[in-house]
Amino acid sequence: MEQVLTLVCKLQPTPEQCSKIDSLLKAFADACNWANQTVKVGITSKTTIQNLVYQELRQQFGLSANQTVRVCARVGANRKTEKINGKPVKVFSPTSADYDARIFAFREKDWKVSLTLLNGREHIKLNAGNYQKGKLKGRVPTSAQLCKHRDGQYYVHIQLKNEAPEPIHSTQVIGVDFGRRDIAVTSIGDKWDGKQIQGVRDKFALVRASLQQKASKGTRSTRRRARQILQRLSGSERRYQTWLNHNISKLIVLSAIQNNAIIAIEDLTGIRERTNKQPRNKNERRRSNSWAFFQLRLFLSYKSVKYGVELVAVNPAYTSQTCNNCLHIHPIKGKSYRSGKSFKCGHCGNHGDADENGSKVISIVGAAFVNPLGGSVLSCNLADHIRATESSRLLAVE
Repeated sequence: MEQVLTLVCKLQPTPEQCSKIDSLLKAFADACNWANQTVKVGITSKTTIQNLVYQELRQQFGLSANQTVRVCARVGANRKTEKINGKPVKVFSPTSADYDARIFAFREKDWKVSLTLLNGREHIKLNAGNYQKGKLKGRVPTSAQLCKHRDGQYYVHIQLKNEAPEPIHSTQVIGVDFGRRDIAVTSIGDKWDGKQIQGVRDKFALVRASLQQKASKGTRSTRRRARQILQRLSGSERRYQTWLNHNISKLIVLSAIQNNAIIAIEDLTGIRERTNKQPRNKNERRRSNSWAFFQLRLFLSYKSVKYGVELVAVNPAYTSQTCNNCLHIHPIKGKSYRSGKSFKCGHCGNHGDADENGSKVISIVGAAFVNPLGGSVLSCNLADHIRATESSRLLAVE
């Protein structure tokens, strides 16, 4: 199995090279827009698009042969993606251009990249960090993407292709429960408290609110200084969250390797939309919307592939209301026997930490998913379940 690692490296172009890069990005975007408007909407094959508009693209926009091919591939790929999402491709912005091996080269001897622009080849210096240098050393990448980020700086996204090991085949499953109070809790007892990151988010929210007020109502010098500080703080919270998720995901994957186990997580797709429909105060809504659970899942996904660990996403329904000991669900007026951080089963008396219980239930569901035994292990005595549910209803009435 092939895995692609993308390295983002900052470029240090000269003023003349900056002008050439802008011209290339504009020509690439204009060509994409023209091809998208010219070719029938239903056509998504890059080869068909290329056969229809290749000559016109080269004549009108001054692109090289391979750049023209990349334009057709970009339009086809975007159409396929938008077809899946059910939305048409609207417009291409002059922010990026795709490169293949014939129009891109990495030069390790002087840490430069060779890029074909509109008027020929340019060698542009890389401002790479130690991480990027370590990954690029001795490699010959064959594809990249030239980008202009929101900060106005130019970057090259270099793709490195690696062969991933075969995934571990095991009957052991580590369940991972995601949450805000505890970022992640595993079924083998590992836990990462979310109190620190919530404190960091609250602190940044207060600082931003104060600076935004000064930037709009203060004196001229105060407004300028507030805007400068806001710009400096921009991205600090995001970078801290990213660093934290990287560490958590790596430790979970390494734990799975040590235990020769598979990782099971909750599929929380759409949870933000569902929770936003509930009545909550402003702070609670901000905290919920800044919860980077999807980023943690992405990091777990690519690290699992890298280290050969199988990852499965299970339905999160009732995982927090199910007892990991007897597998009974005990709703009381729409709520379970969960109260804050504690969980108590009304059927077997099992009690403990609610997140640990949830992670163990996820582990059980994941085991049933990846290790079919000819009959589901997720079963309980129906008569006992009915009696327990009736008892719960009577207790609720009392």
